[in-house]
Amino acid sequence: MKKPAADRILMFLKMRGEATSLLISEELSITKEGARKHLLNLVKEGLIESVIRSEGVGRPSTYYILTRRGLSQFPDTHADVTVQLLRSVKDLLGDNALDLLINDREKTTYQRYEKALTKAKSLEDRLEILSKIRNDEGYMAEWTKEGADYFLIENHCPICAAASECQGFCRAELSNFQNLIGLDYKVERVKHILSGAQRCVYKISV
Repeated sequence: MKKPAADRILMFLKMRGEATSLLISEELSITKEGARKHLLNLVKEGLIESVIRSEGVGRPSTYYILTRRGLSQFPDTHADVTVQLLRSVKDLLGDNALDLLINDREKTTYQRYEKALTKAKSLEDRLEILSKIRNDEGYMAEWTKEGADYFLIENHCPICAAASECQGFCRAELSNFQNLIGLDYKVERVKHILSGAQRCVYKISV
């Protein structure tokens, strides 16, 4: 069943980060008037907000982005329980036990991803498979190429609460990506949700 237009707009903004009403109407195949009506309603509900940007000659453009409330429509997986468990491990067993837990998760995740990548013959094959795995896990992942560089983009973080509580999860994921992509490439996180960005972006370059 087709999702309501408002839900599709929220999903589009989650994936794109920002968009004008014209772009939204074109991408979602709805009229400009219909797009504006939905956008105004979403603004009233506090789910999105508008920002004005000057783009050289001509009138400034209005872009729409998700608010904190809008972002909360894409929930963190079992956030409260996860944070409570992490705090309990740290309080009862100490930082070392928490590091061991993260290291074990990193190792298990690496082995699972590496097995899925065995048939990959190129960097693009690896990014395609990684994106699919991460997308299935709720990261809304995709990849793109700009010039000689590649970018692995994660538009959502289903473990954001856990990562906020213990950023070792983020360090482990970056380490895994570097090893899975291969040491012939440099993998760096250029945008980070925990640093205030709307998505996590990993740049892969030679």
